[in-house]
Amino acid sequence: MAYVVRATWTATPETVADVRSALAELGPLSRQEPGCRLWIAHQDPQQPLVFELFELYDDAEAYRAHGTSDHFQRIAVPTIPLLADRVRAFSETLDL
Repeated sequence: MAYVVRATWTATPETVADVRSALAELGPLSRQEPGCRLWIAHQDPQQPLVFELFELYDDAEAYRAHGTSDHFQRIAVPTIPLLADRVRAFSETLDL
């Protein structure tokens, strides 16, 4: 099994460029983490303020390590207050 995180980050018209830039910087660094299997961010062309993140980790502990990483603390933590909304959902893959 793997630990799945689905997140929706909604920017404001004033912060959309900053949020996009932060995610572009965060992605490559997150993908280099030992427990990260997949990290993808995408922007809805019909709703350009909405960013979707899909993350896959070895386990919940790897996700917790992501949240305490230097790059997350430096990039994501100051960006989160710029958001109009942030929603996260957590699940585990079914390895049938």
